[in-house]
Amino acid sequence: MKTKTLLFLALLIIQSYVSAQILDPVKWSTSVEKISDTEYKLISRASIDPGWHLYSQNVPEDGPIPTTFSYLNEDASFKLIGGTIEEEGHTVDDPVFNMKIKFFEDQATFEQIIEVSEFKNIYNGIVEFMVCDDQRCLPPTEVDLVFEMPNGNKTIVSDEKNRIIGDGTEVGDAPDSKSGRGLWAIFFIAFLSGFAALLTPCVFPMIPLTVSYFTKQSKNKAVGIKNAVFYGISIIVIYVFLGSAVTAIFGADSLNALATNVWFNIIFFLLLVTFAVSFLGAFEITLPHSWVNKVDAQSTKSGLVGIFFMALALAIVSFSCTGPIVGTLLVEAASKGGTAPIIGMLGFSLAIALPFALFAAFPGWLNSLPKSGGWLNTVKVVLGFLELALAFKFLSQADLVLQLHWLEREVFIAIWIAIFGALGLYLLGKIHLPHDSPLTHISVGRLGLALLTLTFTIYMIPGLWGAPLNLISAFPPPLEYSESPYGVGYSKTVAGTGSVEHGDLPDGAHLLAPHDILAFNDYDKGLAYAKKVGKPILIDFTGWACVNCRKMEQNVWPKPRVLEVLKNKVVLISLYVDDKRPLPAGEEIDSKLKPGKKLKYIGQKWSELQTVRYKANSQPFYVLMDHNEDNLIDPIGYTPDADEYYRWLEGGISKFKALH
Repeated sequence: MKTKTLLFLALLIIQSYVSAQILDPVKWSTSVEKISDTEYKLISRASIDPGWHLYSQNVPEDGPIPTTFSYLNEDASFKLIGGTIEEEGHTVDDPVFNMKIKFFEDQATFEQIIEVSEFKNIYNGIVEFMVCDDQRCLPPTEVDLVFEMPNGNKTIVSDEKNRIIGDGTEVGDAPDSKSGRGLWAIFFIAFLSGFAALLTPCVFPMIPLTVSYFTKQSKNKAVGIKNAVFYGISIIVIYVFLGSAVTAIFGADSLNALATNVWFNIIFFLLLVTFAVSFLGAFEITLPHSWVNKVDAQSTKSGLVGIFFMALALAIVSFSCTGPIVGTLLVEAASKGGTAPIIGMLGFSLAIALPFALFAAFPGWLNSLPKSGGWLNTVKVVLGFLELALAFKFLSQADLVLQLHWLEREVFIAIWIAIFGALGLYLLGKIHLPHDSPLTHISVGRLGLALLTLTFTIYMIPGLWGAPLNLISAFPPPLEYSESPYGVGYSKTVAGTGSVEHGDLPDGAHLLAPHDILAFNDYDKGLAYAKKVGKPILIDFTGWACVNCRKMEQNVWPKPRVLEVLKNKVVLISLYVDDKRPLPAGEEIDSKLKPGKKLKYIGQKWSELQTVRYKANSQPFYVLMDHNEDNLIDPIGYTPDADEYYRWLEGGISKFKALH
């Protein structure tokens, strides 16, 4: 009995593991709303698991697979009124596809109005869709939709398994929430930015002056601490109010679309350049003096009101230093949407407010503060160089969307090399700017920062000749958006045999750019070639719209040891599960997952192969197998660690050699 129990538990564990490989992050439900005696609204709702996103119906050509609705109407019992309407969603500049792409998170609602000529109790439809998360994409999936018509004025709601789940009275949109991890990242970056602003000549000298004022004007230490704490809270309230105002004026959802707009990116590029030139000392950006005078007059009042206006005066007077940083933060936070601008301002203001409260509680710490001097201007200049470099990121985004090819990868990297090279020379004292104090010697800290900056500059130089530059991969345009996608002087080679022409390639093979790995997109032809040359097969279940597939190809596959394996030791078969080309006539396949249906596209064939044979449906997904189509090693998915991926490859190849 004990043995049977253990065996039963083992089977349950195995079944749970296998089932866990089949991902189903989107659940569909339907409802029908009566508009008039002849018009009805067919509503399809997608409930999306956290971390996943569903693509819009409107995706540019050569982009990912869009969500598509079709309504079955063979008996012409109704007609469609307009197209299927969708929600606003989120629109981003996708760095993989170099285009603006719209998607949905958490929940999405689609509505189609129909005019009924012959009333039926049920109408049917089909939705085809594609979803991705930060690590994988799933192949295009079709789900049958069943719309139960209401008998009265109620709305009937059913799920994708055609079960009635309500009358529509309690069905509503789920709140559009961002992941906590994303908001924490915004908070942390904003906090560091606030600390940087604290070390500028507009803010830093105010710390001892303000704290001394509180300690001298207060009757005792406790009152001084209370006033300083209220002063810090007032600073936080002022900046959080600014973030709240931005969110309220533009709207939490529209901020995302605004931040990815082409013209907004161009305008923000110009603003950042202006801020950078100001930081470098060309001129000062200040608010009107009348504002400063009015606020300063209010700060002389006694009590908490006067302290609040002291905080407001600090925000206004220090605007020339904090304004550019605050502006940059607000736009970066706006690209996340939701409450991110408020969270960003909370982190920024907290970094500025904390020193005032802490030094008021422990006045003796003031003696440990470095004295104000030329180093404060150096901090400001360094921030100016960083603002200037960041500005070109926004110009690059606009160029990518418009496909102007004015700021291709090599030009972008050359600009960054010039900016950070100039920063390194400035830190070494070779370049002098307005407002700089005479530099009699270079401190150890300044020298270390200069060496770090110049090291980073030298690191970027190979990027001009095609190096991937993984440290800054999120900033420059992708490798294919360049003058030399293959790298300067790169020759096309196959399996170490030297240069080849495309006519010399095996039947069904092609060269996978930019490293020209010999690859097949047809399973049978790739298997036949592998048997001919006596090499194991690497099946790459991938997708044109798979972001992490591109990350593997751009960041892991080019590593020398991995690339040597892919070009010389295996035969690569890349199967695109979202290939929308129809299967050739006469080669249609009956679906094993949906009996009675035929597979229409090449991608469906490969997707079903992965699901049926390997009990998995996410991409990328890699399989190493022998000529009998048996696995040499357990398959793996997204593996950003190149060493781990290499060990997996070598493990399978070693077993293949042992068997042959």
